[in-house]
Amino acid sequence: MEQQLGAAAVNWVTRITRRITPVVLGLLVFFLAITSPGDWVSTSISDPYGDGGPDMVVISAFAVLCGIVAAVARRWRWPLFTVAAIGWIFLTVYPTVMVSSYYAGTHLTRRRHAIAFLVGAVSLVAVPILIGFSLDDAADIGIFVAVIAVAMFVVLPYAIGLWVNARRQVIAGLQERATRLETEHAARADQARAEERARIAREMHDVVAHRVALMVLHAGALEVNAPDERLANGAALIRTTGREALTELRQVLGVLRANGYEDLTPQPDLSDLPRLLEQTRAAGLPVSFTEEGTERPLPLVVQRAAYRVVQEGLTNVVKHTGGAETSVTLRYLQRNIEVKVENGPPGAGDRMPGSGLGLIGLRERVALLYGRFEARPRLDGGYCVSAVLPDEAREVPA
Repeated sequence: MEQQLGAAAVNWVTRITRRITPVVLGLLVFFLAITSPGDWVSTSISDPYGDGGPDMVVISAFAVLCGIVAAVARRWRWPLFTVAAIGWIFLTVYPTVMVSSYYAGTHLTRRRHAIAFLVGAVSLVAVPILIGFSLDDAADIGIFVAVIAVAMFVVLPYAIGLWVNARRQVIAGLQERATRLETEHAARADQARAEERARIAREMHDVVAHRVALMVLHAGALEVNAPDERLANGAALIRTTGREALTELRQVLGVLRANGYEDLTPQPDLSDLPRLLEQTRAAGLPVSFTEEGTERPLPLVVQRAAYRVVQEGLTNVVKHTGGAETSVTLRYLQRNIEVKVENGPPGAGDRMPGSGLGLIGLRERVALLYGRFEARPRLDGGYCVSAVLPDEAREVPA
């Protein structure tokens, strides 16, 4: 029973202490805030050698005391924290104004908010100085000191904040622009790959449609001249299947044309390479041609891919090197062919900008044929575009 009474008494004292302590501390700091800083600080500034004013050590001690009291009072969720912080903030008003001015410069984007802050900050810094010096009959000096204080504690931090904010905006704009350009380049690269696939599809249509048309023609002739009914039925089935295949090919071509791919002219192959070289020489580009190995028949899709490598390589030389000396090599390997276009260092002629999408399309075309493509600069400042293609065209992936 006695232990319970003792515990109850201790709890009661603890509760009373917790309730009274914040009030006492708050009243103490409130007293210090309204009595000492306004008079003692101004007295110490106007009369630093002590004609009645306390020593700066005393003021510093009161500032530390106010800060400690504010920190202790923060433990209780009382509005006394604000009251306790009054004296400490008053004694450190200039650093606070500096930080606030910098923050305003970096974050206040609306003009009316910035103007309202500047008016308040200038008033907070200048008015006490002007009043203090006016009481000492030194108004002229007070104006000078107020201007210096405003420039140092308000204008300079605010200007730094504006500069930091502008720099952040520039960096953000550059990052956004880089991201947008990267996205656009990726979209153009995807478009180039799609166009190259469509071009390959058109070429495959030319080849397959021609062969299937011949097959249908021969099947029709066989159906008419078949010696027996069984052979005639088989030829009729082949002819019907061939016609269906041609119909499907035309439908695929129609899809390509609906997406803007209207070019139905025959696609060039290696047999057109001499004409391409002559046209390039006529345009003023010195081009040499070397053929190595034994020439042999190649699938049309491989020939057209090789032709496109040479064509794109020569186009890039004309656009980017100003007429540098160029060599084209066609090499027949054991199971592959290699096509290479090399140019020397750029000349002094005009150069046109390029997007690199042509090389992206070439890389896609060669990859679809299970070949190897390479485009790289040379040590002498020139450039090399090469591709190794298989002799036999494999099934092109969808």
